[in-house]
Amino acid sequence: MKKGDMARKALKLASWTSMALAASGIYLYSNKYLDPNDFGAVRVGRAVATTAVISYDYLTSLKSVPYGSEEYLQLRSKVHLRSARRLCELCCANRGTFIKVGQHLGALDYLLPEEYTSTLKVLHSQAPQSSMQEIRQVIREDLGKEIHDLFQSFDDTPLGTASLAQVHKAVLHDGRTVAVKVQHPKVRAQSSKDILLMEVLILAVKQLFPEFEFMWLVDEAKKNLPLELDFLNEGRNAEKVSQMLKHFDFLKISRHLGKMYSEMIFVNGFVHCDPHPGNVLVRKHPGTGKAEIVLLDHGLYQVLTEEFRLNYCHLWQSLIWTDMKRVKEYSQRLGAGDLYPLFACMLTARSWNSVNRGISQAPVTATEDLEIRNNAANYLPQISQLLNHVPRQMLLILKTNDLLRGIEAALGTRASASSFLNMSRCCIRALAEHKKKNTCSFFRRTQISFREAFNLWQINLHELILRVKGLKLADRVLALICWLFPAPL
Repeated sequence: MKKGDMARKALKLASWTSMALAASGIYLYSNKYLDPNDFGAVRVGRAVATTAVISYDYLTSLKSVPYGSEEYLQLRSKVHLRSARRLCELCCANRGTFIKVGQHLGALDYLLPEEYTSTLKVLHSQAPQSSMQEIRQVIREDLGKEIHDLFQSFDDTPLGTASLAQVHKAVLHDGRTVAVKVQHPKVRAQSSKDILLMEVLILAVKQLFPEFEFMWLVDEAKKNLPLELDFLNEGRNAEKVSQMLKHFDFLKISRHLGKMYSEMIFVNGFVHCDPHPGNVLVRKHPGTGKAEIVLLDHGLYQVLTEEFRLNYCHLWQSLIWTDMKRVKEYSQRLGAGDLYPLFACMLTARSWNSVNRGISQAPVTATEDLEIRNNAANYLPQISQLLNHVPRQMLLILKTNDLLRGIEAALGTRASASSFLNMSRCCIRALAEHKKKNTCSFFRRTQISFREAFNLWQINLHELILRVKGLKLADRVLALICWLFPAPL
C-alpha cells in the first residue's frame, strides 16, 4: 500500500474516531452521565489558563504608568476588577473546593482590594445545585438505603445550596420534619486534587510576583476542608455549641450576634467560623414571638488553645482601653512582629489613628472606611507576610471577624462602641475565670471576683457616658432654653 493511501486511511480513521467520541460525549453529557468537570485535565486546564491570563494582565497593564500616580491607581482598579471577574468565573466553573476558597476570599473585606471582595461575595448565593438523580445516588452510597426507605416524604427542590452540599426538607416515618444535608457528588474525591492544584499555581505566581504570599490560604484549605466534609463532625459541633450557648435567648440582631461570638471566642475558645449571611438566620419564636438567631452550617469550628485565647483577650483589652504598650506586646506574642500596627488595624478594621485615639470612642466613619479599603490594596504584600506568620488559629478568627463586620455593615451597626464594650466584658470574665482556676486560695478567688465585678461596673459606666454623649444632651437643653426664653428682636 502506498504511503499516500495509508495516510488518507489513517486520517479517515482518526476523523471517524473523533466524530464517534464527540457524538458519544454529547450524548452522555446531555443525559447527565458525564460532566466535563469530572475530567482532571479540564479543571486543571481551566485553572492554569485563568491564572496565566490574570498574571499576564498584571505584568503588562501596569508597567507603562508611574507607580503611585492617579493614572496608576485607576488602571490598577480596572485590572483588579477584570481579574476578580475571571477568578469568580473559574470558581463557578470548577465548583466545589474552588467556590469554598472563593467565598473565603470574598469575606476578607479589609485584607483584599474591594474589587475582589465585592465580586467574589456573589459566590455565597451562586453555589451549584445537584440533581435529584445525584442526591438519590449519594444517599444510596452513604446510607445503603433508598430515599423512600428513610423518609415518608422528601422535597425535590432544595431549601438551600452551598459550595459543598445542599439541604432538603423531609418528613421521617415517625412524622418529624427534618432538614437533610446532602453532600454534592464528587466533592470529596476532587477536593484533595483541587488543593494540590491551587498550591502549585500559587507557587508559580509567587515566582512572578515575590510579594504574593498566599500559601496560608492553601494551608487553611488543607486543614479545614476535611473537617467540613465530615458531617458526623458537624453534628457533634452542633450539639456542643447548642449546650454552650443555651443561656442566650435573644436577638435584636447584630449587637447580640457580636455578643454571642465574643462568648465563643474569649470565654469558650470554640468558634463557629463561617457566619456569612446564608448561615445566620433570624426568626420569631413560635411560642413567645421573640426574635431568635438560628446558626447554620456547623462543619467548621476553630478550637483555640488556652495560651492563644488568653493572649487574644489581653490584646483586645489593650485595644479597647488604648494601652499601646500592651497592644504591641500581645500583638507580638501572637506572631505580628514589627507589623503590629498593621495587625491592630486588621483586627479592628480601624485606621491606626483611630486605634491610637481609642476604638471604643466613636464608630467608623465613611471617610475612615474608604481610607482602610485603599490601604488594603497598598499594603497587600505586608498583609500577606503577616498572614504567613501569625498562628493558624488566627486566620479563621480574622475570617470570622470580617464576616461579622459584613453583617454589621449591612445593618448599619458596624464597629459601634457598644460592640467593643461587649467584647471587653467577655475578656474580663475569661481572664478572671482563668485566674480563679489557677489559685487554691479562697481569699485570692474572692479578690479576683470583686475585681471582675468592679471592672464590669466600669464598662457599664463607660457605656452609659457614651450613650449620654450620643444623645447630645447639652445641645438639647440649650435648644429648650432658647425656645422658652427667646431673645428680644
